[in-house]
Formats: sequence, structure tokens, C-alpha cells
Amino acid sequence: MSGYRDFTHRTAARGTVLRTSGTRERRSHLTAPRVPTVGIDIGGTKVMAGVVDADGVILEKVRTETPDKSKSPKVVEDTICELVLDLSDRHDVHAVGIGAAGWVDADRSKVLFAPHLAWRNEPLRDALSARLAVPVLVDNDANTAAWAEWRFGAGRGEDHLVMITLGTGIGGAILEDGRVKRGKFGVAGEFGHMQVVPGGHRCPCGNRGCWEQYSSGNALVREARELAAADSPVAHTLIDRVGGSVPDITGPLITELAREGDPMCVELFQDIGQWLGIGIANLAAALDPSCFVIGGGVSAADDLLIGPARDAFRRHLTGRGYRPEAKITRAELGPEAGMVGAADLARLVARRFRRANRRRVERHERYERYAQALRNSTSVRPPQES
Repeated sequence: MSGYRDFTHRTAARGTVLRTSGTRERRSHLTAPRVPTVGIDIGGTKVMAGVVDADGVILEKVRTETPDKSKSPKVVEDTICELVLDLSDRHDVHAVGIGAAGWVDADRSKVLFAPHLAWRNEPLRDALSARLAVPVLVDNDANTAAWAEWRFGAGRGEDHLVMITLGTGIGGAILEDGRVKRGKFGVAGEFGHMQVVPGGHRCPCGNRGCWEQYSSGNALVREARELAAADSPVAHTLIDRVGGSVPDITGPLITELAREGDPMCVELFQDIGQWLGIGIANLAAALDPSCFVIGGGVSAADDLLIGPARDAFRRHLTGRGYRPEAKITRAELGPEAGMVGAADLARLVARRFRRANRRRVERHERYERYAQALRNSTSVRPPQES
């Protein structure tokens, strides 16, 4: 009987520990130290760093160009360290978070692959921690952006959120119950490389028909340039705007003309938006989130893009009319989302730095007390008789 009672007690205690651990993990962002941390967003063209407080407010921001990808990883590390040390001159930095445009392993310590930088299985976290002497966290930039939107932006209050970042390509992230779902190997959320058109456009990843070849900044510019190069009558406004120089056609220019009502540019966004909605419907079938947050540079087109995406989503959603529809909304934090999210995630590891500092201070105080007691005992010692 006592053996059974002991067994049930141990089982109940173990269950309590597991439940407590789970709650602690979900609530860790609420109990993290309210200290300033640095977030860094590394992209193909720029490195942006900022000091962010516990409410997601950017206290100071600096940026520089990304070193050329042909340069060694140490050159990029040097750039990161220079930005952090510059900010540390004016702020008390307790941890650093890195949002990298690439694949990051499940331990958030190595960049497995970065398309715009010479990082291949690069131990970035340990290298930077050794140089900066504060805890460093490394994550995918889409994960950090999604975290920021969930904490401070368009995803607040959502338990199941999917973020899609539309830039040169398509990135993505999944949050469930306040945790980023990174997958077994850390590379979940690469939605842009779902194949939606068998035998379609060639993608830099090596496959054909990837989603990002039909709904991204690259797809938008490619279609516009093809029409302009063919001297299509519908592209004359665009051709005139660039003085006939097709390579000068850019995403921001297409967005500007679409906002001015140019029919071709509006139609291009409708096409991109339709493909976006189809992809979102596929993700809804697989993941069933409550909210899709659309971020990245292309999302600046707002309803020119998201309106057609919502329409296509409703037309292609599995079980449409008989299931709740996820909300589709534009991200609120803009290009700083990745930086803010990286800083906030770094706050979760800042407690290690604070504890280590506290232990160092305590050791120093104990040593000082011991040294003072030793000095006092020496000063009061009576002289010895000769």
C-alpha cells in the first residue's frame, strides 16, 4: 500500500513539475528582466542594430551596409561587434539578439546557410558571445519578426499565428501558444519554397515552381520588366518613368505607380495577391492558424496586395463556408520588426548575464570583506616581546 502511495505521489509530483515547466516556458517573456537589449537584423543589403526596451520601444538605432558575401564570416562578425560596442557606449546592454536571413539550427547557435552571406554551418552565437562578453541569441529573421508582431504588433492576443514575409523572396514563421515553432532541425517556416506550379519558373533554390516565384518582390519586378522589354502598350507609363531603361524598374516604383492608379501596375499586384491568397489557403489547410500576418517590403502596397489575397484565400480555402476563416492582416512594425523581435528574444537569456554579474559582484564583495577583516586583524595585533 505504501509502495502504491509512494508511486502515485511521485507520479503526481512529476506531473506538477511538467505542468509548471510548461507554464514557465510559455510565460517566460513576461518574467524576463526588463532591461535594455540589442537587436540586430542582418539582411542582404544592410545590418540594422538597435537598443530596445522591454515594451518594444526602440531607444536608439544604427545601421550600415552588409559586407559583400564574398568576404569572410569574420568581416560580418566585425561589423556586428562594431555596432553593438557603439550602442554600448551610450546604453547598458544586457544581451544581444541576432535575426539572420538564413537557416539557423534548432539550438539557435549556428547559421547553417545564409544565401546572401558566406555563412555555412557558422557558430555565430559562440563567436559573438566570446567577443561581446554578453549572452547572444541567434534566430531566423522571419522568426524574430513574427515574435515582434506577436508581442507588440498585429499579432497581439493571437494564440496561433503564421507570419509571411514578402521581400525578394518569401520567408515565414509559425507561433503557437507563445512559442516559435522551429521544427526538429530549426528550419521550419520556409514557405517560399513550397512548389505550387510543377515545372514552373526556376527558383534559385534549384527547384521549379516555388511559391516565391509567383508572389514576391522578385516576381513583381520580373513580370513588369518582361512587359517593358516586350514594349507592351500597357507598360508605356512604366517605360516612360524609367526613360526606357528596363533594369531601372524596381518594386518601389511599381508600388508608386499602382498607388497612382496605373492599370498595369495595379493588375500586377492583383496577380501577386492572388498567388499569395492561394498559398495562404494551403497553409491554412495544413496549420489552421487564427491569424496570418503579412510583412516584408512588398507588404507596403497594403490593400493593393492584401485585398486580392483575401479574395483568393476565400475562393481556395478548403471547406470554405463551413469553417472559421483566419484573419489576414498587414504587419504593423515595418522594417524594424526583425530587430525588435531579436532584442526581445534576447531578453529571455539576459537573466544569465544578470546572474553572472551578480555572482561576480558577490564574490568581489566577499573578497573585500575578507581583505578588510585581514587588514583589521593585522593592525590590532599586539607587538611581540623581544
